[in-house]
Amino acid sequence: MLIVGLGNPGPAYATTRHNIGFMVIDELCRRRSVVNVSKSSFDGELFKMGTNFCLKPLTFMNLSGKSILAVKNFYKIEDIIVIHDDLDLAFGALRFKNGGGHGGHNGLKSADSAISSEYTRVRMGIGKPEHKSQVADYVLHPFSPDEQSHLKEWIGKAADAVEMLLTSPCSEVSSKCSLKGLTLS
Repeated sequence: MLIVGLGNPGPAYATTRHNIGFMVIDELCRRRSVVNVSKSSFDGELFKMGTNFCLKPLTFMNLSGKSILAVKNFYKIEDIIVIHDDLDLAFGALRFKNGGGHGGHNGLKSADSAISSEYTRVRMGIGKPEHKSQVADYVLHPFSPDEQSHLKEWIGKAADAVEMLLTSPCSEVSSKCSLKGLTLS
């Protein structure tokens, strides 16, 4: 299985809302023994975790599909999980689904065009700004201090769910691991 965390490369983006997928990949790699198997042709950081792979595309969000496709084709992987931020869910929400639309998310749009939309999604709610015109700025800014105080726990729960997805169907993981969101003070 290929587990992909969506995000943008570089320290300027490391703590932004758009990089929650990268944060979960980092947690999965921290928990397990992994081997870096990156190649320049993958356009990403690729880690082998047992019989599975974890990928952080380094193509920037809007071109993530290029990296996903390169790894998928090289290792002939059929089962893919994509972890991504979701503006339509409250901060701290965790949802799971197989397939579906991209909802305007450029990383998913790129993945869909490269590999089709038939993959498992781990949707991590980041909330949304008051005005639609603020979306680009909102996703590329760090979490608020109040949100940051909940990040470690939330990322841990997402990593737990991804580990469960390696052996259990999405419907079972969804019923056991979905979160409505976190209450901020």
